[in-house]
Parts: sequence; C-alpha cells; structure tokens
Amino acid sequence: MDLWALLLKRTFGIPSANYCLVGRWFSHMPEGTFTHASIASASHKRFECTVGWIVHYVIGALYAVVLVTLVSGNWLAQPTLLPALLFGVGTVLVPFLVMQPSFGLGIAASRTPNPTQARLRSLMAHTAFGVGLYVCAVGVSYLVPVHA
Repeated sequence: MDLWALLLKRTFGIPSANYCLVGRWFSHMPEGTFTHASIASASHKRFECTVGWIVHYVIGALYAVVLVTLVSGNWLAQPTLLPALLFGVGTVLVPFLVMQPSFGLGIAASRTPNPTQARLRSLMAHTAFGVGLYVCAVGVSYLVPVHA
C-alpha cells in the first residue's frame, strides 16, 4: 500500500493519504471525541503524525493476522493471490464506513469535492494492500514447512 502511494506520488504527483489525520483522530479518542465535522479543522495533537503512522502499521499487521486466521489450512505455506487480494479489497469497507464518516467526509467520501476519485484511490490502495499481503505471504512461505 505504501509502495503504491510512493509510486503514485513520484510518477504522477498524487499525494498519499495523510496519516497525521489518523493520528489526530486517535489522539482525540481518549477525550471521548470519536467523530469530527472536519478532522482537518480539529485541534492538532502532539505526536499526531507518529501516532498515525504507528496506527497505520499496527492495523495492517492485525489485518494480516486476520487474513491468515480466515484462510486457515496450508495457505501460509503455499499462498495464492486470490484470498489476499479479496481480503485487501474488503478492508476498504473500514475507511468507507468508519474512518471517512468519523473524519466528517461522509460515507465512502460522499462529502468530498470528488467522491468518485476518493473512492477509486481508496480502492486502489486497498487492492495494493492485498497484493502486498500476498507478496509477504510468499516470503513467509519459504520459512514455513510444507506438511503433506
């Protein structure tokens, strides 16, 4: 996902997701604030960028654990693309239904200036995440013994 974002930024000048805003969102939660009219207008929090990036990677790692748990069997020893790809695409529901509404952007970015573009970018990022899950699983497969 992050390599995809870097490619888009370097090749086309498309900015990547702002994980500082994710950190701001999480940093407001201990105060009981879970939704914002506009996360961009919400008060800045100390270390919000660091918090955002940590949350981003922790959630990604947790998703990987969920995928491996769901596919069961010998998938990690002999991974195939389809489960990882479908799972990655499916994770786009979390930003569409939880994060974007909580940020004041509406369900599936419906309140953004260009909802279709925002949705496609999210879908592309989560598709790339699914591919990344598969690539990582292939790497892990060299460490996992295959049982007959």
